[in-house]
Amino acid sequence: MYIRAYLRVSTQDQDAQRARADLEAFTQERGLRIAAWYAENESGANLKRPELFRLLADSHPGDVLLIEQVDRLSRLNAEDWDRLKSELLSRKVRVVALDLPTSHMMVKAEDEMTMRMMDALNSMMLDMLAAIARKDYDDRRRRTTQGIQQAKERDKLKPKEERSYKGRPANEERNQAILAMLDRGCSWSEVCAATKASRSTLLRLVKGRRSSED
Repeated sequence: MYIRAYLRVSTQDQDAQRARADLEAFTQERGLRIAAWYAENESGANLKRPELFRLLADSHPGDVLLIEQVDRLSRLNAEDWDRLKSELLSRKVRVVALDLPTSHMMVKAEDEMTMRMMDALNSMMLDMLAAIARKDYDDRRRRTTQGIQQAKERDKLKPKEERSYKGRPANEERNQAILAMLDRGCSWSEVCAATKASRSTLLRLVKGRRSSED
């Protein structure tokens, strides 16, 4: 059995380092070690994740896919989540998440009956947390879209020269929403999809905030 750690990282380096440290601590406490790391900056809302599928391709039956939180693995809709679960099942890969205590004993070999029972329970809990993660993703996108629309409506009441949604000057309300999403750990892909901002805009905002904090 090999433990393969998967990091779907945000744009903030400190988040990636914290997650990596937490995964290392988890295995060390159990006298285990992580055989390989797989990290990428992709949206959890789609299956276009090369590193995740490289991990699965490298895996053997009984290997463990270790993640910090279930939403690092999936913010997928129901259809895509079923596809990913089928891939995990066909490869007999066990999913262990730090935020899913029922999965923790999957990293150690037990008798077959216990493992089958825990696997069934773990699968049910994974389904529930994956559904919650998707709902949170949808809710955040909806709130962001609503916030932008409300800002546009308020803009219409301002003199034309003071409006922010004409492209320039920068829309500060949208920019703050973008930074807030990044602070919550959303990937660049998720933020761009929700706000329609370009990656260059995100980079400019992140650099601008860092400069102001220095």
